[in-house]
Amino acid sequence: MLKPLFDRVVLRVKEEEEKSIGGIVLAAAAQEKPQIAEVIAVGPGKTTNHGSLVAPTVKVGDTVVFEKFAGSQIKVDGENYLIAHESDLLAILD
Repeated sequence: MLKPLFDRVVLRVKEEEEKSIGGIVLAAAAQEKPQIAEVIAVGPGKTTNHGSLVAPTVKVGDTVVFEKFAGSQIKVDGENYLIAHESDLLAILD
């Protein structure tokens, strides 16, 4: 499993429906990139200039909204993940 460093988080992006509201099947290129993901792993946090550790706000299992072009996509064991800085996360969904 991936173990992120510093203030990074590993996300599993939720796949969106491939149909429009009217039932029309959309081509992959026409679909917007989803911006909702589940947190899979969280780094230990960010170290300040004074040497203290700032713990992450999110935890494993949280569902989050992230910035549109955030992070780096990687593929591990056939599954796609997104690794992003915690600052790229916009909100936690309840």
